[in-house]
Amino acid sequence: MASVYAQTSQPDEVIVVDDGSTDNTQLIQKDFPKIRYIYQKNMGVSSARNTGIQHATYSWIAFLDSDDEWCVEKLALQKEFHTKRSHCLASYTDEIWIRENKEIKIPKKFHKIGEDPFLENIEYCNIAPSSVMMHKSVFDAVGLFDTTFEVCEDYDLWLRVALRKSLCLLDEKLLIKYGGHNDQLSMKYWGMDRWRVKALRKHLHTKYHAQVQETLIKKYTLLKKGAVKYDKMALSKQYEMDIQTIKGLN
Repeated sequence: MASVYAQTSQPDEVIVVDDGSTDNTQLIQKDFPKIRYIYQKNMGVSSARNTGIQHATYSWIAFLDSDDEWCVEKLALQKEFHTKRSHCLASYTDEIWIRENKEIKIPKKFHKIGEDPFLENIEYCNIAPSSVMMHKSVFDAVGLFDTTFEVCEDYDLWLRVALRKSLCLLDEKLLIKYGGHNDQLSMKYWGMDRWRVKALRKHLHTKYHAQVQETLIKKYTLLKKGAVKYDKMALSKQYEMDIQTIKGLN
């Protein structure tokens, strides 16, 4: 939260959604009395983000997860970026990764290109939610975060946005991501591709059909191998059926 109020361009409103936490999150109001604090019973990150979106009173929305920080010029540069590119209704930025208090080199596969955000994110999510600024009209067009996703909910939404709306890269490192701690969702769930294939299947009949089909077959094949490894034979058979179904699509 400190990084929000350290911005050179201050936000018009700050909404904090407490998704049923047990760590006295409500006390944040004492340090930051101007925030709009909303408590809800624990319903997951998708629901929490959707709650914030639905309560927002301004047209542009930026996200910030609890374990991330914005660089001080993040909002200012993103506002300027959108002012100059009125066709862009959503943008994301590059980032800095911190592990054990040290900046680390970001793997090449996570380097951002920005030429075609859909294809850039088809294998895995390459857009950090905390880097995104988006106009509310985008949610009207593509929908909110899918609450049926326990993880990869951001991957699912960015694919929908990239397919239907202009999603642009602001190629500046404006977000600091801290990782490696045990409460991260990505460390709690096995087989993340189980959720990615669910998202990808929504796009089988789009202009990216061939790329989606190829990626789905690849991911289902890996999931099948994992199921066999852990003696989940019923699941393995289901994945084989999924592979044959995808292969049979024209």
